[in-house]
Amino acid sequence: MKKYKLEIIVFLSGAIGMGLELIAARVLSPYVGSSNVVWTSIIGIILVSMSLGYWLGGKKADKEASGNVLSRLLLGSALFTSIIPLLETIVVKEFAGIVSNLIVAAILCAIIVFSIPSFILAMISPFAVKMKSMQETEIGSLSGRISSLSTIGSITGTFLMGFVLIPNIGVTNINIGITILLVVMSILARDDINKKYILSTISLVVVMIILMFIGKWVFKLANPEILVDTDSQYSRIWVKQINTSKTTYKTLQVDTGLESYIDTETGEMGAMYLRYYDLFEYLNKDAKSTLMIGGAAYTYPIHYLQKYQDKTIDVVEIDEKMTQIAEEQFGLNTKDERLKIYTQDGRSYLNYSENKYDTILIDAFKGLNAPFELTTYEALIHAKNMLNDNGIVLTNIISSLEGEDADFIKYEYATYKAVFDDVKIFQVQDRDYTESQNLILVGIKGNPQINEDKYEEYKNYLNMEITNFKTGKNIVTDDFAPIGN
Repeated sequence: MKKYKLEIIVFLSGAIGMGLELIAARVLSPYVGSSNVVWTSIIGIILVSMSLGYWLGGKKADKEASGNVLSRLLLGSALFTSIIPLLETIVVKEFAGIVSNLIVAAILCAIIVFSIPSFILAMISPFAVKMKSMQETEIGSLSGRISSLSTIGSITGTFLMGFVLIPNIGVTNINIGITILLVVMSILARDDINKKYILSTISLVVVMIILMFIGKWVFKLANPEILVDTDSQYSRIWVKQINTSKTTYKTLQVDTGLESYIDTETGEMGAMYLRYYDLFEYLNKDAKSTLMIGGAAYTYPIHYLQKYQDKTIDVVEIDEKMTQIAEEQFGLNTKDERLKIYTQDGRSYLNYSENKYDTILIDAFKGLNAPFELTTYEALIHAKNMLNDNGIVLTNIISSLEGEDADFIKYEYATYKAVFDDVKIFQVQDRDYTESQNLILVGIKGNPQINEDKYEEYKNYLNMEITNFKTGKNIVTDDFAPIGN
């Protein structure tokens, strides 16, 4: 092991460096989201930090390349990694609230929290090249080997972090593990281990442990409403308890977006737009089977199963952790025979499932972002083909009806008109047309029979229909989708 200690350190440094990039996305997501803007900011800042680390690491290695210096660098990286939980609360949360420009907020947060450990980790490779070059003469082969090891480590770290560690042990525990691993690597890199080094390392480890505990304590102190803070393969998820003057809500937050919430006293779903999904029983008297794409906390499926004893519902939810949370925190009964759950991507289900439905509900927003692959002509053709005769698709869309934020509904309306025999739009609340708001877009196949007996129950919703809506937009296709995230 001693012979290959530099190779081991380079490999692990590459894995940790890429791991920090994925951790950064999870740390920042509850405050600034996980859009392309945020990912671009994270990747850009980490690449800049690494570039500086390679350059300055090489210059420093030429002056003093030794195991002892390398050990100090690794300990420094461990120290800055240990304070990430603390910086999340005192920097990321505060900056996100103060800085209104999303790009600026994401860049500043990424710089303050992740640039230094990324910078230090990048210094490891040039140090390893310099130290090994004292033993080997083929510098080209040596440099290639070290670069390859670092890259293989990055690949390993990416797959291990994304597919195994994040969804199973969470970012907080990973951060602790990385800190410990960096301390172990610093010991491995050391040329001579004496009493002074042991005492100083122990002291620094104690400081790091204290900082990590302070970070967790400060986070809980600053966020007393958070009941569950967990990571899935796809998102960071918070379950919160929100107290108002009238009642208490339990909410599900993914990134910055409020996905679902219920009144804890009545158990009723809180989001008004979900009630408009019940229009299916007025618009199609014979509807018996429903598909819902996007489960989140399953507040509508729970409502549906309680209200409609003679109907069935299938739910497609890509994130298995969401289903688990819905069962543990929101009262979902997964054993109800009228409910089937498919842990699958919504577009994939539309493309390949042979099931048929009377109603399809699309509610796959992630915060304010819509997955474009569910908005296109091709996706809607699949949805229409999945409907029985006289079936209906109802989709929740967040958009304004007029003004610069109205592109989404105009594109979608044009696309629905190209696919379905009739299209309707309903406002969920009586708001100014220029405000971004929940809109229910309805695509109707054939000529379903209206359930006149339900008119009184739904007349207030029906009165919110937008008539004579105009669009000058092209249809959205898989090849042309200027909307979504």
